[in-house]
Amino acid sequence: MTPASDRVRPPVALPVVLLMGPTGAGKTRLSFELAANFPAQIVSVDSALVYRGMDVGTAKPTLAERARVVHHLVDIRDPAESYSAGQFVRDAQAAIQSVHAAGQLPVLVGGTMLYFHSLLHGLARLPEGDAAIRAEIDEQAARSGWPALHAELARVDPRAAARIHPNDPQRIQRALEVYRSTGSPLSSLQDSTQEAERAPLASYPRVLLVADIPERAQLHARIEQRLDTMMREGFVDEVRALRARGDLHAELPALRAVGYRQLWGHLEGLYSLEEGRERALTATRQLAKRQMTWLRALSRSPVATQGGLHWIDATRADAMQRAVGIVRTVAGTISS
Repeated sequence: MTPASDRVRPPVALPVVLLMGPTGAGKTRLSFELAANFPAQIVSVDSALVYRGMDVGTAKPTLAERARVVHHLVDIRDPAESYSAGQFVRDAQAAIQSVHAAGQLPVLVGGTMLYFHSLLHGLARLPEGDAAIRAEIDEQAARSGWPALHAELARVDPRAAARIHPNDPQRIQRALEVYRSTGSPLSSLQDSTQEAERAPLASYPRVLLVADIPERAQLHARIEQRLDTMMREGFVDEVRALRARGDLHAELPALRAVGYRQLWGHLEGLYSLEEGRERALTATRQLAKRQMTWLRALSRSPVATQGGLHWIDATRADAMQRAVGIVRTVAGTISS
């Protein structure tokens, strides 16, 4: 009889940690704490961190921090380029496989909920971007405004319009682009996705963590403090340098990032710096609200009930200890 120690054991899938939360809640700090307690690498789930030269306004981890802990999907695109959710899923899957190949724990951290949704539920088979249609939509928005285009979306795809904010031009544009190029509503195409294609992370044990600040007033105060720190550290100069390149404009996906769009408008002479700051603050708080809406919906979904969704109050003294303890229940077998 073959000794038990010599028997071939089936491969055990290594886990994946997803660390989500609204902007300003302290996700980055928690991710570094996890990396200090496990052999881990960080995979960014942030649509702005992919862009080079956008450091201050994205609160991008410093070069020293990235030297201490390996980061994936940071500084992989020029701001003149686009980066889709489909590209993110492919890149994230490759990063996860690379981290697992090293016998380490991938910690996926960020606030781009579309990216998390794509990993947890998958993406529909959608057409590639059409530059001509996007330009047409941009021209229409310049004439009539994005709320008017949102109203058009509500007529052709009410379900998509219901979940897209009237002041979210990138998602409005994509939904209209899909409708105009295919004649089918985006929501219908998403419904048609086969279940087998809808869960890129289905084969992995998962730990879902949400870094939260339960008191909204406290979160709003943190967001304001964070923005003011960025302003002191040269956020306006960073946007000015991007604008000085001459090949960028405000409708590019990179420049639609919260804060960048509003300060770009100031540098265009549309309003004062103080108004630009206030607009950036309002936009960031609105982003946090949308993120929380998505996370609350996730907490009621089968994905959360299957793998467990753990809310971490980031204001508590034991927040880091609790996060480490939760991850250890699944990832404790990974040796350091």
